[in-house]
Amino acid sequence: MSDKKKVFIDGEITPDFIASAIAKHQSKTDIGAHNIFLGQVRADVIEGQTVSAIEFSCYEEMADPILYTIREETFQKFDLSCMHIYHSLGKVNVGEICFFVFVSAAHRPQVYEATEYIVDRIKNEVPIFGKEIFETGAYQWKKNK
Repeated sequence: MSDKKKVFIDGEITPDFIASAIAKHQSKTDIGAHNIFLGQVRADVIEGQTVSAIEFSCYEEMADPILYTIREETFQKFDLSCMHIYHSLGKVNVGEICFFVFVSAAHRPQVYEATEYIVDRIKNEVPIFGKEIFETGAYQWKKNK
């Protein structure tokens, strides 16, 4: 895994971070399409309690090789120019971004398909766990949907 990309970020993924990632691609003139997925923490109401934040944790030693495989297989399956994946660790408040996938290609069909493929594989395969923290201070482990 010599081409290991940093995926995990402490805390929220800020709008400035996202804007910077987008701006870095302006000089890449072979790109004709970008697609972005942003996962945001919702204020779900569960059994009368409102979620105020999610605290994310991950077994990185296990997650990193899985993410590397997803990345490599996505590049093999789709004709992409660039791919960036970021996920928060630690506490992320309601309304903040916790998951950012950004793909680029010469043409748009690949970016739509690749984004959905990446998000689905990460949600289903990568050991990332979320503890929903309620306004009352109580918490429960989040179930992925």
